[in-house]
Amino acid sequence: MKKLFFLAAVMLATLCTTKAQNVQLHYDFGRDMYKPLNADNGNRQRMTLTYETFSADKWGSWFYFVDLDFYSRGMQGAYTEISREFTLAKPTESLSLAAHIEYNGGFCSGRRNAWTSIFQQCALIGPAINGHSADFSKTWSAQVMYKQFFKDALDNKAYASFQLTGVWGLTFAHNALTFSGFADLWRGQKANGHGQLVFLSEPQLWYNFKGIDKLSVGTEVELSNNFVVNNYDGKTFFVIPTIALKWRF
Repeated sequence: MKKLFFLAAVMLATLCTTKAQNVQLHYDFGRDMYKPLNADNGNRQRMTLTYETFSADKWGSWFYFVDLDFYSRGMQGAYTEISREFTLAKPTESLSLAAHIEYNGGFCSGRRNAWTSIFQQCALIGPAINGHSADFSKTWSAQVMYKQFFKDALDNKAYASFQLTGVWGLTFAHNALTFSGFADLWRGQKANGHGQLVFLSEPQLWYNFKGIDKLSVGTEVELSNNFVVNNYDGKTFFVIPTIALKWRF
């Protein structure tokens, strides 16, 4: 599963256009590196297909993505995030302030056994600051948000939280390479109701083909601590790489 805005660089770098889209296919090595994630009831996917779209208008921008998780028996999970930003001010040509509103939610099912579950839905709101270099080869974004988790059918209780998000993008080597990613820190809640800090980051490195300028090949490394889908036998910190292809529309 991925997390929000790892291509926020695309959002910033394409403000002069109305729409940008891409599709990514990731092969995930988590099942091979951490055997308990590959148990009968394990929920670590084999592959993930991600669709992202961004569109800008005179008030701000929309961003949306959906992750479709595939196991050996087909698609058995989906996760989505949709966000809206309203531009509030532009102190300089390379800096903007915005109001950020977001929704997160999804579901998953058993790899072999007949069970289903959902990711606890949440909504976020807060300020965002976005910046870029003159040629858009360097981009960044920072968000400070109130995060509200909602009660769900699995008896997960509603609770208030916060989230800090940082996003970066760097294109270099004559546009041949792109290093981008995000880092999130938020307050989660254990099954016993006690709070805990959850960290998730997914840096990516892409090689952008020149002959086929819409195609990229690269990798993503998921770094997580206390993340609910990566937790067993007291182990909470995980490093999980992928190998991936990306096509930009």
